[in-house]
Amino acid sequence: MSNRTATEKIKAFGAKQVISYLDKDPDKNVPKVLDWLEKHGGKSNNISGQARMIKEVFEDKGNNWYKLIKSLWTDIDDEQRMKLFENFVINGTMIGSKRQADMEIKHGCNIPWAILFDPTSACNLKCIGCWASEYGNKDNLTYEQLDDIVSQAKAMGTYFFLFSGGEPLVRKKDIIKLCEAHSDCAFLAFTNGTLIDEAFADEMLRVKNFVPAISVEGFEEATDARRGKGTYAAVVRAMEILKRKKLLYGISCCYTKQNTDVIGSEEYFDDMIDKGAKFAWLFTYIPVGNDAVPELMATAEQRKYMYDQVRAFRKTKSLFTMDFWNDGEFAGGCIAGGRTYLHINANGDIEPCAFIHYSDSNIREKTLLEAYKSPLFMQYRLNQPFNNNHLRPCPLLDNPDCLVSMVEKSGAQSTDMLDPENVRSLTAKCKKAAKDWAPVADEIWENGHFCSNCQRGNRCAAK
Repeated sequence: MSNRTATEKIKAFGAKQVISYLDKDPDKNVPKVLDWLEKHGGKSNNISGQARMIKEVFEDKGNNWYKLIKSLWTDIDDEQRMKLFENFVINGTMIGSKRQADMEIKHGCNIPWAILFDPTSACNLKCIGCWASEYGNKDNLTYEQLDDIVSQAKAMGTYFFLFSGGEPLVRKKDIIKLCEAHSDCAFLAFTNGTLIDEAFADEMLRVKNFVPAISVEGFEEATDARRGKGTYAAVVRAMEILKRKKLLYGISCCYTKQNTDVIGSEEYFDDMIDKGAKFAWLFTYIPVGNDAVPELMATAEQRKYMYDQVRAFRKTKSLFTMDFWNDGEFAGGCIAGGRTYLHINANGDIEPCAFIHYSDSNIREKTLLEAYKSPLFMQYRLNQPFNNNHLRPCPLLDNPDCLVSMVEKSGAQSTDMLDPENVRSLTAKCKKAAKDWAPVADEIWENGHFCSNCQRGNRCAAK
């Protein structure tokens, strides 16, 4: 584990005692802790208000959030739950956030809360519209490189790491080894799920700090149509194994013009909850790569449908959801470029986002801190948020001229492994979608369906 200061050790010890106390009898002890926080939390960071809101949830046993929280005790292995609580709450939030803030002030650059990296470009599937399916087993980060990234990041306060690819579980042995080496961190993988078997689930139970987010496109017909025949059946088998072994997992859904009505349906949400999923990451299709399929992009009407459905289900379904475009209002706009997270591909290129394949830094040539100070990442820091309507957060999908400006000013190059894509060609594919979504998003924003505390001025470099 990374070295802790005396103050961090004291905070960690106190937090462990509280978590242990809560774990013994959450129904009885959570309200007691919340009562104390409500009285003594103070007003400056709104802890008292947040405690009051959580307390209201616990007092309503029929509330969907109460059901979700309680299910973490009834459905999840006790040791895994405790390990993840410790790594998220103590390391990732109490210790990590303070380190990140201190480093940001000291160095004048973004320090991310999470890092997404690709152990490999290899994948066992060839999904329609996915750039990774074209790369093959061309690039891999060595275990030593993965370990070094995590070690550097922890020193700056980052304790949450996500794997993508390719299919990250092609490297399942190295992933488990990394989880063992950094037991104070939480690791999540965006995976197609087909490589999850009994043996790997047992390894997950052993290390306790690894959580999969399984990619599904809807029910069997839609999933197999994009990912290949038999994929949905393999995914269902993986979910059954994880649920039976009481392992935390969630789903990752890419909604397109072809499947939005299914992904956003009550039937689909209920089915995923019944299968044991506790969270859902929602993405909209982005036409990245010269061979992408722009026709798969969701329409403005479909994006609005997902906006409405997710917010409705948050009041009724025991599933934690996050839509990485439509939830910009809660994050104050785009979270990429190290503001909250960044991406490192299997070639070591440090990119601002998993969907922005441009870079001016590589882990083989720069430290993470040097990359955070690079021209491209400083362009992100200078220009975020890219729109004062945070329902239009993305510099590619919603504000394409902003991405052109940042890439060209920074001198960043395409990182596409096979066919480098000019940034103007990429953004041209998104301009119609941006134009169509703008009036829809503006109407929602102007009607007050947003967090007023998040509003900030538009400082886009292109405007």
